[in-house]
Amino acid sequence: MDLEKNSVLGYFGLNNKADLVVSVGLILIVAGFILPLPAFILDALIAINLMMSLLIILIVLYSKRPLDFSVFPTLLLVMTIFGLVLNISSTRLILIKGINFDGQMIRTFGTFVVGSSGTQGLVVGFIIFLIIIAVQFIVITKGATRVAEVAARFALDALPGKQMAIDSAYSSGNLTEEEATRQKNDLQSEVNFYGAMDGASKFVSGNVKVGFLITLINILGGLIVGVTLQGLNFNDAINNYVSLTVGDGLVSQLPALLISTATGLIVTRSISKNSFGGEIFEQFTSYAGIYWIVSGFLLFLAFLPGFPTLILILLSLLIGFFAYSLSNLSRDRELYEKQKAEEQILSYADKEITPVVPLDPLALEIGYNLVPIVDDSKTSELLDRIVKIRREIALEFGIVVPKIRIVDNMRLEPNEYSFKLRGVEIGHGEIKLGKFLVINVGLDSGLEGDLTKDPSFGLPSLWVNDDVREIAEKLGYTVVDPPSIIATHMTELIKRHSYEILTRQDVQNILDVFKKDYGAIVEEVLKDFSVGEIQRVLQGLLREQVSIRNLVTIFETIADFTNVTKDTFFFN
Repeated sequence: MDLEKNSVLGYFGLNNKADLVVSVGLILIVAGFILPLPAFILDALIAINLMMSLLIILIVLYSKRPLDFSVFPTLLLVMTIFGLVLNISSTRLILIKGINFDGQMIRTFGTFVVGSSGTQGLVVGFIIFLIIIAVQFIVITKGATRVAEVAARFALDALPGKQMAIDSAYSSGNLTEEEATRQKNDLQSEVNFYGAMDGASKFVSGNVKVGFLITLINILGGLIVGVTLQGLNFNDAINNYVSLTVGDGLVSQLPALLISTATGLIVTRSISKNSFGGEIFEQFTSYAGIYWIVSGFLLFLAFLPGFPTLILILLSLLIGFFAYSLSNLSRDRELYEKQKAEEQILSYADKEITPVVPLDPLALEIGYNLVPIVDDSKTSELLDRIVKIRREIALEFGIVVPKIRIVDNMRLEPNEYSFKLRGVEIGHGEIKLGKFLVINVGLDSGLEGDLTKDPSFGLPSLWVNDDVREIAEKLGYTVVDPPSIIATHMTELIKRHSYEILTRQDVQNILDVFKKDYGAIVEEVLKDFSVGEIQRVLQGLLREQVSIRNLVTIFETIADFTNVTKDTFFFN
């Protein structure tokens, strides 16, 4: 059988039918509000509810990050409605049939799970029910709701900073465009998920309150039906209706407890490389010494009067054996890490140094005073501008600007920056952080500042403080901040040296893409010109600041004059 990639639905023949299956399920849930259900169907639905809640909490435990179960908030609402339908159906069936009620799941939870029958069983069952309600409402749902609120707020507040970090990594070449896009999509999905969980956690707390209220109403309704309508005495009504109601409450609250626990788990999980169980085992086995302490404490308790000596001694021996094994494992791990480090040192000593060290196509080197201007932990306007520069150059000149690597260089002056093309400096400048550059000022401008030259165009300029900036703007001068100075200078340098940026491999990539739509033109040109000759033609155009985006016209012109000349300088 041919399976579609990553398609479980395809395996079961349900491709393009998932929405239909879910829609039918929701319609059946709504039908449960209206139609009375037989006891055996009610038992099946209660079992399905228990099964689904167990599946949900297990999926949460095995997920390595919350986004692996991104459907959880919506599923939480569906499960809440499903549980409400079961409560309504079971209440209807209990009140109608009374002592003739034959739902096995509810009766079993009312007797066997409680561990007793009769009046004692009622009391025990109701106490267990109240304990479950209290734990859910006071401990789990209240904490999960608060954590969801904080997580949603923190995720939203951290969104701009994380987006800037991704842009910084992309502009410096540490991420490809696909990786940056994927990380941004994951980041947006994470914010949406925690925002949805902030609201979905209210479903859980509301479900607990409604469950308790429904149980009280069922008890009161059962007593009224039993005493007034069926003529039972008060004790018989309690033994029949209250017993079934307690069983109904327990069988509905157990799935609710599992789902509320899953809610608490998923909002408190952080992104990790392991599942929840793997994290627990890894972190609980980090220190062997604590298990020796616990073993000794249990052994001490074993010899105190009144404590179960045998049980405590067995637990002490078990923990002691685990501590001994963990100590040996830690010792072996340290030995392995030491040997691995020694082998790595030896391999470095034996490793030959290659004479060819690749250079970054484009690099911006900055002095240490300018590091804050590209700090990705803060809002960095320069990093945003670098991304825009690459996009604008591509649209204007038709070349793909390589990723610009940003590094600090201790050899530069603290306020100096240098822009390099394959290791060769093509431009540099000096920046004064906290000041602004007033461009093209005259000698009689009347402005106070340090005289300098604009690094992009060499125009006379002034470094001025913030208070002088407003005066200069009112006088009509162009005033720019440090990130704009570097960005403008970088743009002009890339434009001037665009012909040097275009490599033969870039031309081959252009031909490969262009050939898909204009194969005839490419084949005609390549009959008479090599890739290197085409590169020289395109470089000549870029040297004259002519865009090469219109490749159709360029290639057709080359093809038209092939019979006239093959001199590449003729086309420039």
